[in-house]
Amino acid sequence: MVDIIKNSIGACINLCRPYERPALSKGFLLPEAPARLPSFHTCVGANEERLTPKWYKEHGIELVLGSRVKSVDVRRKTLLTGSGETISYKVLIIATGARALKLEEFGVKGSDSENVCYLRDLADANRLVNLMESCSGGNAIVIGGGYIGMECAASLVINRMSVTMVFPEEHCMARLFTPKIASFYEEFYKSKGVKFVKGTILSSFDIDSNGKVTAVNLRDGSSLPADTVVVGIGIRPNTSLFEGQLTLEKGGIKVNGKMQSSNSSVYAVGDVATFPVKVFGESRRLEHVDSARKSARHAVGAIMEGNQAGEFDYLPFFYSRVFTLSWQFYGDNAGDVVHFGDFSGGTFGAYWVRNGHLVGSFLEGGTKEEYEAIAKATRLKPAVEDLAELERQGLGFAV
Repeated sequence: MVDIIKNSIGACINLCRPYERPALSKGFLLPEAPARLPSFHTCVGANEERLTPKWYKEHGIELVLGSRVKSVDVRRKTLLTGSGETISYKVLIIATGARALKLEEFGVKGSDSENVCYLRDLADANRLVNLMESCSGGNAIVIGGGYIGMECAASLVINRMSVTMVFPEEHCMARLFTPKIASFYEEFYKSKGVKFVKGTILSSFDIDSNGKVTAVNLRDGSSLPADTVVVGIGIRPNTSLFEGQLTLEKGGIKVNGKMQSSNSSVYAVGDVATFPVKVFGESRRLEHVDSARKSARHAVGAIMEGNQAGEFDYLPFFYSRVFTLSWQFYGDNAGDVVHFGDFSGGTFGAYWVRNGHLVGSFLEGGTKEEYEAIAKATRLKPAVEDLAELERQGLGFAV
């Protein structure tokens, strides 16, 4: 999606009406009503407002749908659409997000097989739902042990499929979870019937004459029968329209604390933006809906307020809900880690301490007030002199 602000008119160019992707890997995949659109709404604003076409119209935003931006000329402040229309802008907000990495980028063919799914847009989600319904009781192989892999695996099990997760790391959610935290979730998943094959990767598919994958072959020499394959191996920011025109960094479009790029008329938000994150002490690109929402809000505020606008002061936030579980994470998972709580199935969590200060917090099974408390504590970055005492206090340190 590319958002345009020209004069006092707001316009959004997109192939379809905007929606949020997180719901697609959570409630949208569940078999119970109201999982599907339109009852299960995938785009809400402040105060839970449904962002319908009527809402955009009432707020002075023109939706230009079914149109793709073919090229951008940042110097001339123009966009060229696929239909050949040239659009001029005063201010441009880039919200192009990212695309799913495909197997072919790692030398494996088969993405076009009828039962191989990715999960990045609404069409992907609908395709996966149809496969789950037609292959109920069959074998589902999930390639990848991150966010998409974990959330899709839970939905596949709930939809009565036999699920095996395959990933090269030693444990699930390796970018965020400690081995102890990961062990809890893996054991919980196993209790639901999920199998784990770790320390290896996909090498090839067996594909029948109808173009359907029948087996997944792994580098360790093993082979797994498959009726459905879900691939979640990461994403790549959509920056191609702006390469050679804007400064790129860490895979994204580099912006300052106002979300402003190397061209003062162009802003970038969400997955595609690399912005200064105070808790990290450096610029990062964050892949999460919370960052997308808040960076977009800050960019618009900076455009409207000009030099009076402050710097984007963002506390990284990640969360997930699977089965009966729900966790939240704030800050940075760097430094010494201190675990606390009941890892046998109750409320538990972890703190990260770097240079004598709390920089990250994780909590599973907390209340609204407890999640708010760990967020506040992480933002304050209090001094921690005794890790053993921090472990003893546990959640009480934040509350």
